[in-house]
Formats: sequence, C-alpha cells, structure tokens
Amino acid sequence: MPHRLRRRPRRYTVVLADRHTGVYRRFRINLKPVIGAVLTLFALPVLVGLGLRWSAHAEIAQLQTAADVLEVENRSYRAATGELTAQLQLLQTAVTQLGEGAAIDPKVQRAIERLPAIVKSRAAGGPPPPSGQSVPPVFLPGFSVPDDTFGVLRDLLYSLEGRLRTVQAGVERRQALAAATPTIWPAQGWLTDAFGRRSDPMTGEDAFHSGLDISADRGQPVYATADGTVRAAELAGAYGNMITIDHGFGLATRYAHLQAFRVAPGDAVRRGDVIGLVGSTGRSTGDHVHYEVLANGQTLNPLRFLLERAR
Repeated sequence: MPHRLRRRPRRYTVVLADRHTGVYRRFRINLKPVIGAVLTLFALPVLVGLGLRWSAHAEIAQLQTAADVLEVENRSYRAATGELTAQLQLLQTAVTQLGEGAAIDPKVQRAIERLPAIVKSRAAGGPPPPSGQSVPPVFLPGFSVPDDTFGVLRDLLYSLEGRLRTVQAGVERRQALAAATPTIWPAQGWLTDAFGRRSDPMTGEDAFHSGLDISADRGQPVYATADGTVRAAELAGAYGNMITIDHGFGLATRYAHLQAFRVAPGDAVRRGDVIGLVGSTGRSTGDHVHYEVLANGQTLNPLRFLLERAR
C-alpha cells in the first residue's frame, strides 16, 4: 500500500530590494501564522470593546437597581412624612377646636369665680388656647437625612399629643365644674328668708339660717340646680323630706321640707331636672323649699351663685 505524501505548508518568499545599492533581502514566511497574527491584532480591540461594553452594561444595571431601590425608599419616605404631617394637622385642628369649644357662659363663669379656692383648685388643668388663636403651623426645614425629618415630625407629634391631652383634660374639668356649679333657682316662688343671721320663726330668737327659704305653692316642682348624683332622698328630722345631691368637686346641695320625691339615691340628674315637690314637712311654718349649698361640708350663701330662675 503506497504511502501518502505529507503536504507541506505553503511558504512565501518576500523580497526587499534597494534600488540604489542593488542589495536585496529575502524573507520566507508561513501564511497561517501571519494570518493568525493579523486576525489577533484586529480582534484584540474588538474584544476589548466588547468587554468594556459588557462592563458598562453591568454597571448600568447595578445603578438602575440602586435607583429602583432608592425610588421605593423615597416613595415610602414621602408616604410616611405625609402621614405624620396629616396627623400633625389633625392634632392642630383638634387643639384649636378644643379652645374654641371651651367657652363657658360668662354668667356661669362669674358663679365659678365665686366658689371657694379649694373647689376651683380641684378643676385646675392646662388652660385652652385663647378663642380664635390656633396652634402655630408646622414648618419643616430641608433636612438631608430622612431620619432627621422623621425625628422632628415625631417630636412635634408627641408635643402636640401631650398638649392636646393637657388641654382636653383642662377643658373637661372646667366644663365639669361649670355643670356642677349650682346656678339656677330650685323653685319658682319668692324669697322669704335669706342666708345668715335671722330671727327664728318658731322661737323668735336670734339664729343662723344656713340656706334660703323659697315660698311656693304646695306641689310645685323643685329642680336640681346643677348636674350631679342623688346622695340621699329621705326624712331628715327638722328638715323633713330632704334630697341631697352630690355635684362633685366637694360641692353638694340640699332641698328640704319637700312634699314628695321624684328621684332616688344613686340617680344621675342634670341641671333643671325635677327632683321633688314643694311641701311643708319637718320643722316648717308653711309651704316652701329650704335650699342649701355646701362646699366641703361648709354652707355657702346660695345667692352668690343663683343666676336665673328655674325653667
């Protein structure tokens, strides 16, 4: 079997000649290595460019991912900031409305001012803002760090919440004291005996009268002079049928010589509610209501607080 001749790679001869000197040089080259070198020379910039392009794409993708994350965080930040700001505005409105709604009738206010200091001190609380004056608006500086803005918003929120609680407690106490101050006449009639020293109608001797005597027709209604809770409705010796109402803040009122009761112990009553009927029970010389106001067990002159007739 004949041997195949191995094909030799083609070689090329390059002749360089100098026309002036007649010297020439010959170079033999192998075509494949030359082509490979040329291709490598041309491919290298392409590969470098592709590598740079891939690197740029990767960096752009990372930047886009980071931008997306920042956008989500920014939206969350704006939403949280908006929510806190809305809460602040609601609290500001609530504080302002409390101040506007805390006004008490000037007549009742004058009656409150005549109460003993110890009674008024029990209703002491934070004063509401003056009517028509709102809480200063919230201005947010341009913070660069979100936590700074959140911190300021939270501090403002806590401050307003604390102020709201203080104002609300103060308003509620003042309104409760206004409701507990006995300011109306307990019956429709005429005053026959005032508070203080007088001549006892039974004995004619000088004596101290601890309340007011208001004459009225038998069976006429007797009214609670302030909000409170009926402490007693019972026969009480010389007072006859008597009702005692506890108004809180150390205040109480008594209604004596009644013909009948219209309330029972434990009942909650409002100013102007009918609690009994005019009569002449106990140590009495005629149909009337004996009316007393007490502060911490000490009788006060009811005329200091009576502003208007019962309805």
